[in-house]
Amino acid sequence: MTISYTLKVANARFGGFSKLLFRWKGSIYKLLYKEFIVFIFLYATLSVIYRHLLNADQKRLFAKVAQYCNSATDLIPLSFVLGFYVTLIVNRWWAQYTSIPLPDQLMCVISSNVHGRDDKGRILRRTLIRYANLSSVLILRSVSTRVLKRFPTMDHLVEAGFMTQDERKKFESHHSDFNKYWIPCVWFTNLAAQARRDGRIRDDVALRLLIDELNLYRSKCSMLFHYDWISIPLVYTQVVTIAVYSFFAFCVVGRQFLQRQGSDQDEDLDMYVPLPTLLQFFFYAGWLKVAEQIINPFGEDDDDFETNKLIDRNLQVSLLSVDDMYQNLPPTGKDKYWNESTAQPPYTMATVAETLKPSFMGSTFDMRMSDDPEQNQQVEASPSTSRIQTPLLNRFLSAAASPAVSLKNFGKGSRIHHPQLLRLRTDSTFPSSSPSFYRKEDPEAVGRIDEEDMDEETGLSETPSPHSHLRVPHKPTNSEILKKELPHITVMQSPDDISITD
Repeated sequence: MTISYTLKVANARFGGFSKLLFRWKGSIYKLLYKEFIVFIFLYATLSVIYRHLLNADQKRLFAKVAQYCNSATDLIPLSFVLGFYVTLIVNRWWAQYTSIPLPDQLMCVISSNVHGRDDKGRILRRTLIRYANLSSVLILRSVSTRVLKRFPTMDHLVEAGFMTQDERKKFESHHSDFNKYWIPCVWFTNLAAQARRDGRIRDDVALRLLIDELNLYRSKCSMLFHYDWISIPLVYTQVVTIAVYSFFAFCVVGRQFLQRQGSDQDEDLDMYVPLPTLLQFFFYAGWLKVAEQIINPFGEDDDDFETNKLIDRNLQVSLLSVDDMYQNLPPTGKDKYWNESTAQPPYTMATVAETLKPSFMGSTFDMRMSDDPEQNQQVEASPSTSRIQTPLLNRFLSAAASPAVSLKNFGKGSRIHHPQLLRLRTDSTFPSSSPSFYRKEDPEAVGRIDEEDMDEETGLSETPSPHSHLRVPHKPTNSEILKKELPHITVMQSPDDISITD
């Protein structure tokens, strides 16, 4: 049976997992103790032979062999190979459990869509769900040793009530070289189609829903069959097994405590019992035994699936759902919170402290917003809305590695979209090819700052801005930024470009 310890680890506390170490049923000790005893016996036997039966020359030779074996263990990628293999096995183990067919959805559809309170209606609903259970029992007999031991022949299925004698004869009359777990599913579909013709299923939508649920149920039966048929490749299992066994075969020789000869005889500690090696065997060999146990969870190990219990549960709840519970409803009425706008179930004294905790509203619910009204001002966004430019000083500083910063591309976009900005002008012109373009400040060549006329911009003086009603805060001009932030930089102009030099 499955070993469940979920309640023991419901709350994290001091020594929570350590209490699980003293269990025997389903434990690693029960799974590994035989291999562990064999390893200790081999190690102890070789240690006794080395210490008491070999002469000095043989001991020196054995020491060289032991050192070689110890170094050889580093060449085996045991952690990588074994870890990947166990991860694959665990994923396959859980996938097999989720593939076990459960009739819960199917029985609800049958109970709600196959009508009739008379005996014929009851027989129809019970037969449909019995066919579904029969299909799951047939596939579980094919993959689970526990179920096969419980129902070794078809007579046992008839005796258990999963099928009648007539159904058994019909089942055995269909000859096939393959597993015939799907035959009850075909009976189900034919019986559902007959119920639709008889009016027990009132529309095609209900019939389609019933067939869809059956197909989902049958697909899980098929998946169990394929998991049993297609195993993990044998070569992979062999590689992992050889890697583990060869690693510890080298350890039996290489991890022996050697007696030093000559003056260095007492340098190393002779422990007799290789505790780290025993722990390493416990971890790696235990890892392999875990994979060996769950590679086929339909056996009879302590942690294998309880398939017989699942069969009992499925048959009982499904028959109860489609028969005794069919249109057997409790009386309806006003609930306890009929006149209350907010329903609040009561708490016990053990859980009342939970009401003091505020409800989670979202990770940004308590975020502090900016108090600046300009940051919270709403503006209309449209393709024609001008994009607010970043301060020009950031562009100057981003090019600080250059001996001269060009302003040719900065002013163009700003003058087009923001006519309020100022631009740099020059009284005298400098040819672009002049060698004296980058030089120290010349008082006669310093440009003066004039406000740009609106009429100079193409079409902007006649066309009002769609957002002219908004109050635009004053933005500093290029020269104001330069004079305030970079007083040691001199502004120089040319007809083609505007530059600053230090």
